[in-house]
Amino acid sequence: MKDGKIRITKKENLKGEDGNSVISVRIKKAILSELDNIAKQTDRSRNEVINILLEQAVENIEID
Repeated sequence: MKDGKIRITKKENLKGEDGNSVISVRIKKAILSELDNIAKQTDRSRNEVINILLEQAVENIEID
């Protein structure tokens, strides 16, 4: 993460068991649209984009 920006690269064709869990989340339509745009630009699924963003957020959070 440079300059406060989260970088998402284009997808490499990797598949296999990932050990993830399925959850349900309510999200605003505008955010969903932005996620879909990012997914399209990076050749990744919406799910992959959300996971990348969540991982970066968890790694960089400061709790007061």
